[in-house]
Amino acid sequence: MNKLLIAAVVGALSMSGMLATTSALAADASTAPAKTTAKKAVAKRPAPARRLIKRKPATEAKLAAKVDPVPDGSTKWSCNEGLAFYLKGDMKRDQIVTVNWAKKDYQLPRQATTTGADRFHDSATGLDLVVIPTKAMLFSDKDEARLADECKTAEMAATGAPAPTQANELIKNVK
Repeated sequence: MNKLLIAAVVGALSMSGMLATTSALAADASTAPAKTTAKKAVAKRPAPARRLIKRKPATEAKLAAKVDPVPDGSTKWSCNEGLAFYLKGDMKRDQIVTVNWAKKDYQLPRQATTTGADRFHDSATGLDLVVIPTKAMLFSDKDEARLADECKTAEMAATGAPAPTQANELIKNVK
């Protein structure tokens, strides 16, 4: 008996709810002009945003803050085509040198070689610095390109001195 009573109450409530919504829709349709009803039926959902968090416009001060300054005590290496990078560290003994390229600092750890060239390579950034006695070359693993070639310090360009590499230092100590 209780189940029958509950079913009757639920049925009565659902019927009254249906009648209320249909009468409300009918009242809206009779009071509003036909054009708005058509527009409501054709209303489109707004396009989804591409970003969840919108970026604020960057100001020049914020952009300037992102540029890494040239490290103090670094040496300028001038390259072909007017390019240059700055190197901080002693290639003769340091295991990590800092290269400032394209206004950004890169920490490059030394890599062992069998050729006598000094190689500093960071696999995370893809930057690769190879120094031989006559020049230095800067490579990018990401796009497999030579970024800078024929790079020399001011001393190397003026006097023809060899690059300050670990191999040259070892040769001097052997003699």
